[in-house]
Amino acid sequence: MSRIDELIAEHCPAGVKHKTLGDVGQFIRGNGLQKKDLFHEGFPAIHYGQLHTLYGVSASGTYSFTTPELASKLRHARHGDLLIATTSEDDEAVAKATAWLGDTEVVLSGDAFIYRHELEPRYVSYYFQSRQFQDQKQRHVSGTKVRRISGSSLAKLIIPVPPLEIQRHIADILDTFSKMEAELEAELEAELEARKQQYEHYRAELLSENTDGVSTPLGEIFEMRAGTHVKASEISDDQSETHPYRCFGGNGVRGYVSGYNYDEDVAFIGRQGALCGNVHRAQGKIYATEHAVVVTPKAEVDMSWAFHKLTEMDLNQYKTKSAQPGLAVGRIKKIVISLPKIKEQRRIVEILDKFDALVNDLSVGLPAELAARRQQYEYYRDRLLTFKELEPAS
Repeated sequence: MSRIDELIAEHCPAGVKHKTLGDVGQFIRGNGLQKKDLFHEGFPAIHYGQLHTLYGVSASGTYSFTTPELASKLRHARHGDLLIATTSEDDEAVAKATAWLGDTEVVLSGDAFIYRHELEPRYVSYYFQSRQFQDQKQRHVSGTKVRRISGSSLAKLIIPVPPLEIQRHIADILDTFSKMEAELEAELEAELEARKQQYEHYRAELLSENTDGVSTPLGEIFEMRAGTHVKASEISDDQSETHPYRCFGGNGVRGYVSGYNYDEDVAFIGRQGALCGNVHRAQGKIYATEHAVVVTPKAEVDMSWAFHKLTEMDLNQYKTKSAQPGLAVGRIKKIVISLPKIKEQRRIVEILDKFDALVNDLSVGLPAELAARRQQYEYYRDRLLTFKELEPAS
């Protein structure tokens, strides 16, 4: 028997009272605080949008502040209050909550509520994440593009109210789970980043170690020319029978068009904007716009090797320093590289493809691992927050 089971058997063996949020607390609307009122020092302040992006289950400090003069005119949250963002474009994020555990008071913007209650703050915050809460909440969310929930609707939602000792114990367990999940996420992301850096290191080594290569300007190895203009109105976001061909701009696929201007294995170099110099590759029938430099081989070149080489060269370093950065095709053509024989190119590609597959496996596998852990956490959270309801006395 777990400690929680023991506590339930001791304090509430017949079940747990279920009450409305309005029965155990009150909702106080935030007011008068706008983004322009936020600064790096002053009185602690939270804008409702920050609850979505910067804050988790609980917080004891703020990322922004406002003037004491403005704060004196606003409603204040106290230690233990719940801070609730009541609007979002995503239904799941409506009523995103953070328990305020700071030693000082904090002011809150409109489109948010302060929930002042008599429960364990972290317990309530975790409950707001639970499937039980989400299912109840959904019936009360309204609006078209921007979705919202009112304080009167929140007050109608039911929460199980076990003794405070049990609430605290559940919150402690979920804090531990959350910490473990965050640590795992950091470890997996660090592992992926390490593998990417290792891959880039070996790629640079392989592409620069050739001693038998011939120093050759890119313009003698590749045909390089800009694609052809196409009107934005002729590009569809979705692929269809009338727009079957991928349309490549300077930063990859822009959409789909009705015709094509290339039907071969090509590389693209973005030629305009802050991201100019990035490299993409395509095979088959495609359309290239004037924002992409299309690269096709003149000499005996493996296009997989060419893609790896052009990517490794960091062509963005050759951009013009102007308000609208760009790459001049003439300048790129003059860059001299060591061109290995075709057999050596293919050997390099074989090694890099193996490394690439390993990194891609990690890129797919790590998010899947995180998703599995998140699902496991949510299952146990919802189990911990589910109680047999105490039957009313007859």
